[in-house]
Amino acid sequence: MKLRFDANLPYQDTAVTSAVRLFSGQTTAHSSFTISAYNGQIGLGESPNGIGIGNKLNISDDEITQNLRQIQLENGLPQQTQQLNGNYDFDIEMETGTGKTYVYTKTILELNKTYGFAKFIIVVPNIAIKEGVAKSLEITKDHFNAQYRNLTYDNFIYDSQKLEQIRDFATADTVKIMIINIDAFRKSFDDPAKETKSNIIHRPNDKLNGMRPIDLIAETNPILIIDEPQSVDTTPKAKEAIRSLNPLCILRYSATHVEKHNLLYKLDAVDSYDLGLVKQIEVAGFTTKDNHNTPYLCLKSAQNKNGSITAKLEMDILEKGSIKRKTVSVKAGDDLYEKSKGRDVYDNLLINDISCEPGNEHITLSRDPGTLHKGEIYGEIDPLIIKEHQISRTIQEHLDKELRLNPKGIKVLSLFFLDKVANYYGDDNKKGTGPYAKIFEREYKKIISQEKYKHLRHAEVPVDTVHDGYFSRDKQKKAKDTKGESDADNDAYNLIMKEKEKLLSFDCPIRFIFSHSALREGWDNPNVFQICTLNETTSETKKRQEIGRGLRLCVDQTGERQHDRTINILTVMANESYEEFAAELQTEYERDGGIRFGILETHSFANIQTQTGTETTPLGADKSAELYQKFLETGYIDQKGNILDTLRQALKEDSLQVPEAFTPLKDSIAAICKKAAGSLNIRSADAKKLIKRNKQILLSEDFKTLWDKIKYKTTYAVEFDSTKLIQNCIDRMQNLIISRPKLIYTKAELNIAEGGVDATENVRQTDSLETASGPLPDLIMYLQNRTGLTRKTLTLLLTQSNTLDKFLRNPQKYMDEVGKIILSEMRQLLIDGIKYTRLGSEDYYTMELIFPDQVLTGYLKDNIVDSKKSPYDYVLCDSQNECGFAEKFEQNADIKLYAKLPDEFKIPTPLGSYNPDWAVLIEKNGIEKLYFVLETKASLETSQLRPSESGKITCGRKHFEALNTGITFEPVSSFEDFIENI
Repeated sequence: MKLRFDANLPYQDTAVTSAVRLFSGQTTAHSSFTISAYNGQIGLGESPNGIGIGNKLNISDDEITQNLRQIQLENGLPQQTQQLNGNYDFDIEMETGTGKTYVYTKTILELNKTYGFAKFIIVVPNIAIKEGVAKSLEITKDHFNAQYRNLTYDNFIYDSQKLEQIRDFATADTVKIMIINIDAFRKSFDDPAKETKSNIIHRPNDKLNGMRPIDLIAETNPILIIDEPQSVDTTPKAKEAIRSLNPLCILRYSATHVEKHNLLYKLDAVDSYDLGLVKQIEVAGFTTKDNHNTPYLCLKSAQNKNGSITAKLEMDILEKGSIKRKTVSVKAGDDLYEKSKGRDVYDNLLINDISCEPGNEHITLSRDPGTLHKGEIYGEIDPLIIKEHQISRTIQEHLDKELRLNPKGIKVLSLFFLDKVANYYGDDNKKGTGPYAKIFEREYKKIISQEKYKHLRHAEVPVDTVHDGYFSRDKQKKAKDTKGESDADNDAYNLIMKEKEKLLSFDCPIRFIFSHSALREGWDNPNVFQICTLNETTSETKKRQEIGRGLRLCVDQTGERQHDRTINILTVMANESYEEFAAELQTEYERDGGIRFGILETHSFANIQTQTGTETTPLGADKSAELYQKFLETGYIDQKGNILDTLRQALKEDSLQVPEAFTPLKDSIAAICKKAAGSLNIRSADAKKLIKRNKQILLSEDFKTLWDKIKYKTTYAVEFDSTKLIQNCIDRMQNLIISRPKLIYTKAELNIAEGGVDATENVRQTDSLETASGPLPDLIMYLQNRTGLTRKTLTLLLTQSNTLDKFLRNPQKYMDEVGKIILSEMRQLLIDGIKYTRLGSEDYYTMELIFPDQVLTGYLKDNIVDSKKSPYDYVLCDSQNECGFAEKFEQNADIKLYAKLPDEFKIPTPLGSYNPDWAVLIEKNGIEKLYFVLETKASLETSQLRPSESGKITCGRKHFEALNTGITFEPVSSFEDFIENI
């Protein structure tokens, strides 16, 4: 099978355009430099005179700074940078599983298409990510070639034994993408006399006519893409290595930016979960209860502070008549009977010694267990028993999902992490002989034999074919333990990366994957639905890293990504309670991801869209700060921005108070507050409920009548008035403000001191250039590529607008602004001119397709509402707003029946498929029956809706009008307003 990719995901497009717009005003340009041929040999595609080609920047620092601030404003980010001063280092934050590799690949191609930049380097921290990036570029090649038909690009992994690649990188006039591990060029800044110990990339080379490869790369002025920067350049040596590449700019992509730079775009975990861009998470936890008959001990840490050696020890303590598990500080000589406050099971158990040697932290005790190492647990239930339960529950969860998902063409995978290869391969290094593998095979045989699983696709295949291990191997091909950071890990990463697509196919019987715990970044598979961590000791791997291997949305057998939230659920089989797992995961998001749960900031409201005439603009940082101050004065937040209960209560009672000037934006303000007042939505597997069809409703005459009114499909045509488009664009172009390019002169005073050399700028002068330098770009071709309009239409538009003098003032700025105007007007005319036609009587959605007889799942007190009036016994909702409507449908006597329309019910529009929310039958006064399709939004104010949302609602209305079946399409924001006005 082959993975397929969606080229029109709004959140990815925003991330791409945010990076591309940084250079708005840049004209196509490149630098050139001379490279001497080696022994008269000329490389393929290289000019005879050995001319190297590099990136070139021809806009000012002021313009890039202004572009950055505007992008931050529109993306709702703080505008903290007043002047870049050449520090072109930018962060793009994207949660794991949302496609950051796809995004930066598309960004590379857009930067070339828009500005002609051609030299790019992707810097990665380790082998796993290097292999992952290479695989991603390979499997997206056909996809991007279809989008960028006239663009030639080539990518390669840097190999110190193939330095001809560096020459080709420098001289090619096409897009070149180099993937390089930071370790390949980090070692070079020691004593020059020790040059032999440096990376080859820093040594003079005969094949490059005595040049150092790093110098040749630096001449190209490459744009750097840093993947997972928190693992790449956090040390002084790594930073110096990055600078040695002489980058034009640096774009950093990660879910966790440890060091902060200029933030361009942010898609955090909360946004990803809320928008359904990654799998939802449920946790099945294992904890013991009332198991206090032996002394429980767990060594958390040991440390030496100022000569005082102490340890943190978790143990059971008697408090107020009950036993509580707590962490206490202990030192050599301490009596644990006293520490436990008199529990007899700790009698005569003393701390004899504490070792805080890094990597060997342990305590020695006066009796069993004798020695206890960091992370080890004594006195708990046998760890192997917990592992048996974890493995058994994972298999059961896996097979239950196969029952649901296999008929949809979706293969289910489960991933087991373990810390020792021997637990899978055994001491004899043979597959299936390790303790966990034996448990798996025993439990699998027992569970798969149950009657309900006998018809599954692979129910009859031998057990040893359904699981496999992916581990590094030594020279004798024996699997071995590694940390995932050396060349020895190549085998495991190559194998699992090359089999990524194979594992997705039903033709491959492997569904259960065992791998080393070091496999925690650089690899994921979209169809991992269960993750089970089988560590003998407490895992130090972060929970974000564990769940990251399975967050990506799944695909079916055609490679098509599935967006159904009822399908995309990742089950984590944890060896701790659900509450403990969720609390620790949220702590990691706060600590590592910079998410501040329960907090508003001065810029929180800055990107709320406001309407002024025909223009839609962000509210802005100043107005956002003003509103923040009002919230502070009202008592909604404290001095640190923490949301107080008064605000939560106001949101719950819909009594939020805002200043009069902000009243039109109240719904958008409330939506931001509700999001900030929440927390990470991690679900308990125990709260999961099965959702079944309600045949009494589904087969009733009333429901059949309602369905007959909405089931028919339509097609649409667009009457496009080019004359009107030209006139609308001309009218808006009269207000174009195009500033001239600027020349910036700066002067700085150097201060040489023991601490280093500092430069203090003391002169900055700006002069406008009368004319743009260099040849003028092809204006018509640029607009053709961007809008798809004919040369004739564009020529008429431009000549009649009488604005071409502004093009001469600043060509690229003019082209960007005119392109925006044309696309905006085209979108509106498409919607205004659309006409729907009902298809034949045989072309419709069947109830069996839209409401299949299959078991769904939902979560109590989360996303399901108990139902007596809909086709299922629970209504599965996408948001709290939808849950509120479902509850009111159930409570209101006039609502006879209703249905949440699932994703499969689609209306075609020029802006993409549209899925309305509800079909409703109302019986008024017990006599008159009214039939509705409802679109429920928190706000229906045009200024509060994205243009695509507003356009799709318009198309929905025209679709149902074309059906002519007596159905009313009604966008509503309040159930009360709707029911009162019918």
